[in-house]
Amino acid sequence: MKARFLLTCLAATLTLLVAAPAEAGTARTPAERAQEIATALKKDPVYIDPAYKTALPAKLLDDLRTKAKALGYPVYTVVLPLTPSDEFEGEESTALTLVMDALRQPGLYVVVDGGSRFPWYETRDVSQVSEEKLEAARTRALDDTGYDAGPTEVVARMYELLAQPGIPKTSTRPESGRPSRDISEPGGHGWIVALSIVGGLVVLVGLGLLIGRSRGSGSKAFRIPPHVAATVAAERRRRLTQETNAELTRLGSELAALPTTEGAGLVHQQAALDDHAAASKVLDSSPGLVDLVGAMVLLDKARREYDAAVAIAADRKVDAVPDLCAFNPLHGRTSGRPTKVESDGTTLTLPLCNECRQALKRRSAPTSLPGNDGPYWYEDSVWARTFFGTTGDDLAAAVSRGELRR
Repeated sequence: MKARFLLTCLAATLTLLVAAPAEAGTARTPAERAQEIATALKKDPVYIDPAYKTALPAKLLDDLRTKAKALGYPVYTVVLPLTPSDEFEGEESTALTLVMDALRQPGLYVVVDGGSRFPWYETRDVSQVSEEKLEAARTRALDDTGYDAGPTEVVARMYELLAQPGIPKTSTRPESGRPSRDISEPGGHGWIVALSIVGGLVVLVGLGLLIGRSRGSGSKAFRIPPHVAATVAAERRRRLTQETNAELTRLGSELAALPTTEGAGLVHQQAALDDHAAASKVLDSSPGLVDLVGAMVLLDKARREYDAAVAIAADRKVDAVPDLCAFNPLHGRTSGRPTKVESDGTTLTLPLCNECRQALKRRSAPTSLPGNDGPYWYEDSVWARTFFGTTGDDLAAAVSRGELRR
């Protein structure tokens, strides 16, 4: 059943990609798409995008509806095929915020990408459940369901756990394969990297990511309105996607016009081609934010290799160009020598921007690029394993081998 679901999702995604040009003239705004979903939710609190209608058996949907209804408060579930080119720029948090604004009803709202297991949620005027229980139920649901489980199976398990008394206990998962949450400079005292790291990305990555994770605590502190934050985040995501695709096309044309060189020039030329091909592969995979930044990093490396090949062909000195910041490539180029950081006795030497280096010296959390649930390096991805190619395996080779996710 799970295999059929995955194949159907793949077919649905291909159908959407093929149909996109024909529907360009009937593009909807994010607000219009959200209103369409909200209207459907008034009739059925479980909204399944038409692309996934045939992928989800009626038995699974009935189970989902039954477990949601048993909670005793309104629950709205939305399953979408999110991609960077859709109305929500592929962001669950954007879809969630806009649908809530359109429906304007109290309840628990859950949005999940049809090709992903990770549910995003938000509550509005629901006092029967706490943020602590919601987060614990989601974490336990992800632990309890298999890695190849469909999104409705994960969400149904989450609702089942929410109906139980008390706070669900989380399963113990092995911590190997991702850096420890205690990172410090050698000789210093360790500091705990918490979810506050995500909050530090307000300026760099988009306020919507922070607001989307906030659940409201009754505090009177100033908050950017959710619809404004979502719009800002979507616009920045759109610009990054546009700029990265433009560089892919531009560099591809320059590489095609570059005559074949010999010796060291040929090595740089081949590396540029490999990095460019890897970036193209990532962008073709409907990337999330971290993957999109990974494609940007690959193209940056390809550009530097291309410039080196051109310089050697012209008998000029190859300029040394610093790497991008390992904690967050969106910070820009590194400054000074690579910085040594320590984690559980393991020392890494990472290229860091001045901001992140100074944060470590203050024993503060650097403003990392966020992943699905905390800093990106908590995930088991090629970007986390290599800190965006600054340690370990060759990034382009790893992507070519299909190691984006394990």
